[in-house]
Amino acid sequence: MDERKILGLTKTCFAIFMGTFFLFTMWPGFCHSAAEKPIRFADLSWDSAQLHNRIAGFIVKHGYGFPVEYIPGETIPLVASLARGDVDVDMESWTENIQEIYDKGIKSGSLVDLGSNFPDNWQGWLVPTYVIKGDPARGIKPMAPDLKSVKDLPKYWEIFKDPEEPTKGRFYNAIAGWGVTELNEKKLAAYGLEKCFTNFVSGSDAALVGSIVGAIKKGEPWVGYYWSPTWVLGKYDMTPLEEPLYDKKVWDETKACAFPSVHVNILVNKSLLTRAPGVVDFLKNYETTNDLNNEALAYMEDHKASTDDAAVWFLKEKKHVWTAWVPEDVAKY
Repeated sequence: MDERKILGLTKTCFAIFMGTFFLFTMWPGFCHSAAEKPIRFADLSWDSAQLHNRIAGFIVKHGYGFPVEYIPGETIPLVASLARGDVDVDMESWTENIQEIYDKGIKSGSLVDLGSNFPDNWQGWLVPTYVIKGDPARGIKPMAPDLKSVKDLPKYWEIFKDPEEPTKGRFYNAIAGWGVTELNEKKLAAYGLEKCFTNFVSGSDAALVGSIVGAIKKGEPWVGYYWSPTWVLGKYDMTPLEEPLYDKKVWDETKACAFPSVHVNILVNKSLLTRAPGVVDFLKNYETTNDLNNEALAYMEDHKASTDDAAVWFLKEKKHVWTAWVPEDVAKY
């Protein structure tokens, strides 16, 4: 082969190489190699947190080109991991429930608060509405017709009798390892309810949900802690128990009042700001609503869908929502 042909072939191969290189490097998902350190999400043990992780994770992986990992665990250890940098993102941090850890992390700079995920949330103590009003359609008579407030619970403890400790009623607390579980324990003591109720700490979100749904299907009494957004409160009629209005002084001293208005925010480790600034900008824009969460969680329950399946459903059905969080070039993918 003469020198001119060799030179021409070399130029052609170089042009093909450069064209291919340009094509792939201009694609947003190629910006980071598969060997790139993964972005790790705090995979908290309840459905809404895991769903937000899958939605954000899909966008981070396919739109920004980072591999992602989901690190399972409970609130306190995962937030500690986030502060250390062993985890990068917490998509659903109920900050007032972990106030001490949150304040320490923000003050030290190890945690960065990117703003609200969903501002219209709720948490508190409640009972199925039929406990108070009955349900004629199901033949259920009112069990505690005068139950309106947490202060009325001593009068009705026998209705909620704990089968393992029948001299007391059973209060269904949150999950072991959650910050709010300790808060509920303090509230029980502050309201003087430890004398007539056991503090039943659930082993998992599934166990807590199972206790609620099981009681409702049987028309039995149930009292405990729950929160929204969840598919449970979207599907079943439950009544919150009144508490004294939130008072910061009372809350700080005894917790004998309603929960404060809670921020459900997106937290990241400080290292993510320099390692993945585009992802940080996306997470700053990420915001949902209580109704949007309830709809997605109801889809999961009604279709027996996994969080991965529900994330794909959300990305298809709510494109007008998530495309507002990202640049146009990312939204295309």
